[in-house]
Amino acid sequence: MDREISDHQERSHDLDVAIVGGGIVGVIIALGLLHHGIRVHIFEQAPDFHEIGAGLAFTGVSRECMRQLNPAILDALERISNKNRHPYYRYWDGYNQAPTDGEKPLFELSMDGMNFWACLRTDFLRELAAQLPTGIVTFDKQLVDYDDGENGGTKVCLRFDDGTEAKADVVVGCDGIKSRTRQVLLGPGNPQAYSSYSHKVAYRAVMPMSKGIDVLGEDKANNQCLFMGPDAHILTYPIANFTLVNVVIVVSDPTPWPSNTHTTGTSDRTEVEKAMIDWAPPVRKLVGLLPETINKWALFDMASNPASTYARGRVCLAGDAAHASSPHHGAGASMGVEDGLALVKILDTLRHTEHSNMGANGAGCPKAVPKSALNSALEAYNSVRLGRTQWVVKSSRETGDIYEWAYPASGRDVGKCKAEIEKRTRTIWDFDVDNMVAEARIELGRRLRCV
Repeated sequence: MDREISDHQERSHDLDVAIVGGGIVGVIIALGLLHHGIRVHIFEQAPDFHEIGAGLAFTGVSRECMRQLNPAILDALERISNKNRHPYYRYWDGYNQAPTDGEKPLFELSMDGMNFWACLRTDFLRELAAQLPTGIVTFDKQLVDYDDGENGGTKVCLRFDDGTEAKADVVVGCDGIKSRTRQVLLGPGNPQAYSSYSHKVAYRAVMPMSKGIDVLGEDKANNQCLFMGPDAHILTYPIANFTLVNVVIVVSDPTPWPSNTHTTGTSDRTEVEKAMIDWAPPVRKLVGLLPETINKWALFDMASNPASTYARGRVCLAGDAAHASSPHHGAGASMGVEDGLALVKILDTLRHTEHSNMGANGAGCPKAVPKSALNSALEAYNSVRLGRTQWVVKSSRETGDIYEWAYPASGRDVGKCKAEIEKRTRTIWDFDVDNMVAEARIELGRRLRCV
């Protein structure tokens, strides 16, 4: 079955965008496109909107991107997020700490107004999805392949596993760490098409705030804290309007992961207790309060085989589909939001160039954007996003080692650990969004002149 996407939308728009994947980044990009007057349709493989995982957080940079994409996105986050109450992010010794040292962090970093806003993934996706117009999402659509006009088509043709097809001018793969779009774009035999095991596992759970206060104290439970130690580290922060504490325990694992397709599961609490048996009593007490059955995640990322490009022809990748990261910087979702702003601004700029002037085919009738111009637009997007995002993926892996005193340049030296973390964190936080957009537009103009 052939179909043109989003037939219910106004035909005055001269660009059709298909988004593969209805997760948080995919929906954010869709809302940004709609706000800028660009036609869009989301194809999601699940039967409804569904986010796995517990909490996530967004930087001040990503919140500014949300505002520029579509103010409704930031409003949605504002409604359901928690803000750190303490003016510093604090890092603790979770291994050697005596009970009397409980209020003495190893070091702390000032937030300087760029603090994380934390939320539950499911809450945020629900708020975002409520902003979408009716009929803009089609569920149960698993991408199999696409044809970028190689057979003479004027649009990209998406093919799904149910035998149906859809067409669009531009396709954005937001289908996550196991992205099928990435596999087709880079080639199924290319190692860059697949994520790899980072040799760390994460045990994730949430507990009532009252339990968190019992073991951590009121101050720690109500603010983000990171506990450092050998071969493991722990992150805690409040979510759900300070009614829950999100707990993430990351443990290094030198052995291979048995499957590249099944990366999540459940584990017994005793497995976590065994891994933390030599840690300080407060940490062991925290572990003892976890549920008997706990979620276990193998941490895969794109660090070992980063994609050589995020765009080919009229198809591009965004979010985890482009640059899946380990969680140690807490910036993976934020990078996807930055992707979205760059992409939306480039496409919006393209629509207002001489390539898409109105009236060429009759009064009020838009001219189609040429394929060569769309290629140039996605090349411009790739040029402004590839370097920063791949640095984040690499640095996130290294930061996980810093937390566990295993990074050669810092080891167990507290001063060196602080310096490394602050330098890397500032690279993420102190980012000029307006400059990124300006560079993207300049790059687009340069490439269009070469067409």
